[in-house]
Amino acid sequence: MATDASPKFQKPDLISMHAPDYHPEITDTAAHDGLHFWQFMISGSIAGMVEHMAMFPIDTVKTQMQVLSSCPIKSAGVKQALQSILISDGVKGLYRGIGAMGLGAGPAHAVYFSVYEFCKKNFSGGNLNNSVAHALSGVCATVASDAVLTPMDMVKQRLQLSSSPYSGVWDCVRRVMREDGVRGFYASYRTTVLMNAPFTAIHFATYEAAKKGLMEISPESVSDETLLVHATAGAAAGALAAALTTPLDVVKTQLQCQGVCGCDRFVNGSIRDVFQTVIKKDGYSGLLRGWIPRMLFHAPAAAICWSTYEAAKTFFEELNDNKNTGNVT
Repeated sequence: MATDASPKFQKPDLISMHAPDYHPEITDTAAHDGLHFWQFMISGSIAGMVEHMAMFPIDTVKTQMQVLSSCPIKSAGVKQALQSILISDGVKGLYRGIGAMGLGAGPAHAVYFSVYEFCKKNFSGGNLNNSVAHALSGVCATVASDAVLTPMDMVKQRLQLSSSPYSGVWDCVRRVMREDGVRGFYASYRTTVLMNAPFTAIHFATYEAAKKGLMEISPESVSDETLLVHATAGAAAGALAAALTTPLDVVKTQLQCQGVCGCDRFVNGSIRDVFQTVIKKDGYSGLLRGWIPRMLFHAPAAAICWSTYEAAKTFFEELNDNKNTGNVT
């Protein structure tokens, strides 16, 4: 074998030089940023659970403010709603339904971020500043993740209601299944997608743009990897997206809580029917119920989520680099 090597030295050498640079079987399994998609899924799962667990009490206040005819809160601001929950159920009332969110947030955000990264890679064409690609990727991500999260989100919101008739997550699941079947868990799915599609389009486009803007303002002191950049860009994106999509969030809450604790039950469950009912009872201001706690939720939640997600990505990047270095040596 050694005698055959010298006359053919150049050809094998060229092959060995190019092989490490190409390896299509490796680049196909790894996404941009040097991560595999299972690593994006784990990063997203961790980020989603941290975000929702940390901000859950504010979400409870928002839910109760948005539900019409729900006692003891019929029409109240954030302070009154919070006081009413504490008087009725104590501090534990702020955390009713957190188990359902824990079960749903992890898998849903794993799908959410992995689909986003996959679409972003394929839609952007290598242009990291393509806002349209970021927005479209966000829409695709929410359609997929909402299919996973909607059932547990519905259970969570029913448990968040004051004087909720359910003893816990599994009691709610059993009773909804018995009374309404599988379709009961997806009564708000269409509305949720219609709300979250513009929400995520605004959110991701704003996040990427804000991150880029922060880098340009002070490139010498602000790095793309700093916590401050991710947190600030995330907070701005979350607050803007939350404010603009509050009316659809009100409709979603109405559909998910219908028939519970005195909430209206809608015959056809159409978005138009819910809009008309809310306007008839509360006027157009009823469509903005809970916008303050919704922004108070999504601004810090997005900051927490993006910071956690990017930190987890950095961890996996370093882990992959160490593995690659170890292979070379």
